Amino acid sequence: MDPLNWTGSLSFLNPVLILALIALAFSIVAWLVLSVVTTGRTAVVNSHGSAGLAATPDMLAGRAVHYSFLTVTTLVVVYIVFGLLFGASGGIVGAMARLLLPVWTALILLFVFSITFKRRLGLYGKLFDSPIGMIGFGLVMFWVFAGVLGAMDLIAPHDPLAQVSGLKNKLPGTPLPGAEADSGIAAWYLLGGDNLARDVFSRLIDGAWVVVQIAPLATLFAFMVGITLGLPAGYYGGLWDTVLSFMANLILAFPVILLFYLLVTPEIIETGLPQYIAVVLFAFPLIFIGVLIHSRFRTRPQHNALWLALVLVPGAIIYLSLINETGSKIDFWPVDLFDVPGGILVVFVSVVFVNSPTVFRIVRGLTMDIKTRDYVAAAQTRGERPWYIMLWEILPNARGPLIVDFCLRIGYTTILLGTLGFFGLGLPPESPDWGSTINDGRKLLSIYLHPALPPAIALLTLVLGLNLLADGLREESLRD
Repeated sequence: MDPLNWTGSLSFLNPVLILALIALAFSIVAWLVLSVVTTGRTAVVNSHGSAGLAATPDMLAGRAVHYSFLTVTTLVVVYIVFGLLFGASGGIVGAMARLLLPVWTALILLFVFSITFKRRLGLYGKLFDSPIGMIGFGLVMFWVFAGVLGAMDLIAPHDPLAQVSGLKNKLPGTPLPGAEADSGIAAWYLLGGDNLARDVFSRLIDGAWVVVQIAPLATLFAFMVGITLGLPAGYYGGLWDTVLSFMANLILAFPVILLFYLLVTPEIIETGLPQYIAVVLFAFPLIFIGVLIHSRFRTRPQHNALWLALVLVPGAIIYLSLINETGSKIDFWPVDLFDVPGGILVVFVSVVFVNSPTVFRIVRGLTMDIKTRDYVAAAQTRGERPWYIMLWEILPNARGPLIVDFCLRIGYTTILLGTLGFFGLGLPPESPDWGSTINDGRKLLSIYLHPALPPAIALLTLVLGLNLLADGLREESLRD
């Protein structure tokens, strides 16, 4: 079989795409420069007698950016649609577009539903009034769906750990030895082979699942810890605030990479320290949810007991399953609902441990500001308990900054996971996570770009999407 090129039957459009990209780059530079040097607008009178503004150089450059970007976007859509219809006839891009059909379908359904009912969806619905927020949300959900659907074996054409003889460091579009014409897209390594003859595209998709599993959940746990400790520290102040702030500052003063390195080294793991930290940190979601329910239903004992039992009993079982690991320092719980690899658990705990102090400081600062508001004084006058005031008066009014920081912190966590994988810390050596894949491809970067470049671009686009999503949420929350 012949190797695939990048665009297949649409190769005649490549010069147009290159020209459009060059025009886009030059127009962006011109727009930025002219926006700085242009000092004002000139008023003109139109032929029908109305007043208007004359087109200035920066406005013309802005139009050039708009039209060149529209041209590039249209061509990319043409490549993708052609690939969806004709598969490998559209080259590597078309074949990847066909494999990602479940992702495109999920994205379209999500956007259609969200835009249709956006007026009923609160802040999430308002996100679709922001072009920046929509772009960021689309990038993030693309990788979320790619990770989830890839874990269900609906996308990747090959086993990410399988090695095929003869495909070591082969270029993108290389066919498998002995592949037949009727083998479909699985007959090629679309993004080439790595230094162990594994499919780069399949490892890219599988690596997205590693990020989707760890980054959002670890950030959520860090927020649970930070909120549970930051609310009372900011509300009560005094000795409690002093002690917790000192501990948070102590952790933040330690170099992050060195702290990660210490937590994931085999000698530290053998002492059981990461598991002991997990025992403490993983208890905070239970504490937070328990206090949240009790503060809400304290005056209705029957509802209080029912909700606490419904939430805390399964939560406690999940908690014990998470902290328990057969053959480790903590091995006492017979019911193991989750087969969490030791390396993943250590990385997860490390990320939560490092992010929690920053969240604590943000929540503490917001609480110290909001507790002086009139509605908090009104709740105190009604005789409400402190935890009710913190969780049901202060926390909802701090949700805007916290939601924005949550999106940004997932991006930071993604970068931290990539850094850990790049340095080979914590995650298994054969892990397809993007950091490990970039590190494997780095060794031959001067000869072969294809093993390291796709995971680097994936990491870039995911973090960029999270930052744009945070900007969109900030923009919409400020309008409330």
